[in-house]
Amino acid sequence: MGKVSLEGIEFHAYHGVFKEENKLGNRFTVDIHVETDFRKAMLDDDLKSTVDYGKIYRIAKSHMQEPVKLLEHLAHLMIKDILVAYPESKQITIIIKKHNPALGGVVNYSVVTVKYPEDYG
Repeated sequence: MGKVSLEGIEFHAYHGVFKEENKLGNRFTVDIHVETDFRKAMLDDDLKSTVDYGKIYRIAKSHMQEPVKLLEHLAHLMIKDILVAYPESKQITIIIKKHNPALGGVVNYSVVTVKYPEDYG
């Protein structure tokens, strides 16, 4: 068992409930952690035996380009696609940070963390 992660993936995107967020966009940081059994990859040195973080990046990027209202929903969509690509995944954790959310005060980030399978009842 092991974990393949991408941390600190940065995007400018247009997610949010408010019209200003949809027009101006915001800076987001995404962390993705996929736990899986990659013992075969350790022995065989074969990318097909593990999680390809290039593919994980492309999944995240494609969803960041399609605006949604809620970061919870955005994380759910990413998890769904990661599970299609890597159904043997034991756990997937997505952390999405929205930088400087427009709340009328100084806030560095709003943060949503979604875990599969825990958050999928």
